[in-house]
Amino acid sequence: MTAAIYARVSTEDQNCDLQLSELGGFVSRRGWQPCQYVDKLSGKAGVRRPQLERLLADARLRKFDVVLVWKLDRFGRSLQHLIENIQVLDSAGVRFLCPSMNIDTDNDSPMGKFLMHIFGAFAEFERALIVERVRAGVAEHRRAFEAGRIGRDRHTRSGKDLSTGRPKRVFRRDKAVAMRRAGKSWRQIEASLGVPQATIRRALRNA
Repeated sequence: MTAAIYARVSTEDQNCDLQLSELGGFVSRRGWQPCQYVDKLSGKAGVRRPQLERLLADARLRKFDVVLVWKLDRFGRSLQHLIENIQVLDSAGVRFLCPSMNIDTDNDSPMGKFLMHIFGAFAEFERALIVERVRAGVAEHRRAFEAGRIGRDRHTRSGKDLSTGRPKRVFRRDKAVAMRRAGKSWRQIEASLGVPQATIRRALRNA
């Protein structure tokens, strides 16, 4: 059986050798064939983890049977990211092990199956929280915009201070109607008014 050991090394991490040594010993005691994936990062947020990406790609190809990490936080940037990565392994039939925390997703054991159900529930809960936060943020932005606060004492992250949703297309519909009656093409009307053809067609159709 082939075991992939994943370790994340940062400038603040003093335990990389311990990670690799302990996990390597765990693999050796079981007679598994080890391979290593080690990311060397600066510790800054948002930094890509190329070796983790390669590990997940190799998992889909079933290049190993089990993945081992020293701590759960090594395998994901957040709870949602961690669970998504574990679910990628599970869908590929690859077992996930975190020996120091007694976590094992072996599908041949009832506890492993139970853990995957728990991870799935956590992932669904996290997605629901994200949707709820986004909706609350949009509603609050809309209230602030209608109250005239956006652009005055509050600003959007982009700096454009726009309202939520797509901006309304405002143009002279009477002019579009007159141009159309004069035999102008939709392309000519579009160029003259600076409004997409689809918007003009919809407006005249509903007029």
